[in-house]
Amino acid sequence: MADSSTQSITIGAAPEQVAAVICDLPRYPEWTDTLRQVQVLEEYADGYARQVRFTLDAGVLVDEYVLVYEYADDLSRIEWHLAAPSRMQRTQRGSYDLAGNADGTTTVTYTLEVELSVGMLGMFRRKAERMIMEAALKQLKHRVESI
Repeated sequence: MADSSTQSITIGAAPEQVAAVICDLPRYPEWTDTLRQVQVLEEYADGYARQVRFTLDAGVLVDEYVLVYEYADDLSRIEWHLAAPSRMQRTQRGSYDLAGNADGTTTVTYTLEVELSVGMLGMFRRKAERMIMEAALKQLKHRVESI
C-alpha cells in the first residue's frame, strides 16, 4: 500500500515563474541530481507535456517509467500519475500546489505517493521519501531563484 507524504517550501519568485520551471520537464536533468533523462512522449494541444518518460538513477533506486500529467488552467496545481507499473514502482501519484504570497514569493506544496515493487521497511521508506522530497524542493528553489 502506498503512503502519501507532503512537504512545502517558499520560493522567492512569482507562481508563474515557479510553474514555468516545473513545466519545463525536458530540462530536469540539468538541475536535479537523480534524473538522467526526461523525454516528452505526448503533449496537449496547448503544448504542455501529457506523457513523459523518466530515467531515474538514485543510487539504490534505478528505474525507467512514464508519468501522465494534468494541469490546472492557471497552473496553480500540476499533478501526475504513473501510466503503468515500472520495474521498481507499482504506483506513483504526485502534485505540486503553488500559492502566491503577498510578498511576491510562492509557497510550493509537494505531495508524493509511491508504492514500490520491492519491499522496504517502513522507517527506511519514510526516510528515503523525506530525503527525496527535501532534495526535490531545494533543487527546485535553487533553479527558480537562479534564473
